[in-house]
Amino acid sequence: IVAINPGKQLGDTRNAQRKSDVNTILNALSQYSIDNNGTLPVGVSTTTTEICATGAASCTGLVDLTVLIPKYVVSIPTEPQGTTVNGAGYKVSKTSAGRIFVQAQFPEQGASISATR
Repeated sequence: IVAINPGKQLGDTRNAQRKSDVNTILNALSQYSIDNNGTLPVGVSTTTTEICATGAASCTGLVDLTVLIPKYVVSIPTEPQGTTVNGAGYKVSKTSAGRIFVQAQFPEQGASISATR
């Protein structure tokens, strides 16, 4: 007998969306960097900081990536459960080696969702 656990299935679905969102942000930042001689948008630093959501009332304390819209991405992806007010629910930084790091802040079921390029 196979037990159906809708909570787990919904969490898995949201985690799949988070993985897709992390890759979308990473791809947009990578393409921006390529087009701008290795430069990343202002605000992307070695400090991991939450990304500002598209249309947020304020981006204070967040990384504003609106420079990516609409050329690299239609809008900044947001956390499937909308858990922050002005933030997208994803964090970004660059490593000391200059690589881009993007991570989901609120993965479910003990998952760790991030990508580096």
